[in-house]
Amino acid sequence: MLEVERKSLIVAVLMAAVLALPATVLAHGDVQPQQVDTTGLKPLGDQWLETNPYEANDLTLRIGKIAYNTNCARCHGIDGMSGGFSPDLRELPPGPQGDGFYIEPTRKGVVRNGKTYMPGFEGLMSQEAMWAMRTWLQTLPK
Repeated sequence: MLEVERKSLIVAVLMAAVLALPATVLAHGDVQPQQVDTTGLKPLGDQWLETNPYEANDLTLRIGKIAYNTNCARCHGIDGMSGGFSPDLRELPPGPQGDGFYIEPTRKGVVRNGKTYMPGFEGLMSQEAMWAMRTWLQTLPK
C-alpha cells in the first residue's frame, strides 16, 4: 500500500511540474520590443547623443517608466529592481560616466562569444525613449 501512495505522489508532482511549465515559459510575455510614445519630449534628431539631455520632470519620468517596464523589465526587473538575471540598472554611475555605460549596450546590445545576452534597441526604440528611461532609472532608490 505504501508503494502505491509513493507512486501516486511522484505522478502528482510530475503532473504539477508539466502543468506549470507553460506558465514559466510564457511568464516574460511578448519579447518583441514595443514602441514608446515620446510625444512632448524635446526631439533629439538623428545624431546620437553621448550624454543624457533630459532632466527629471513628470513627462520624462512617466515616459521613461513606461519604456522601461514594457521593454526592459522582463530581464532587468520590475521597476528597476533586478532579480540577479541581468545587471541592476539602478547601480549605474550617475551623470556622463553612467550615460556612456548605459547608452551603448542599449543601442547596440550585448554579444559575447557569439551569444546575444541583450538585443540592441537602436532602430526599434527612439533615442528620446532611451534617454527618458535613463532619466527615470536615475531617480530610483538603490
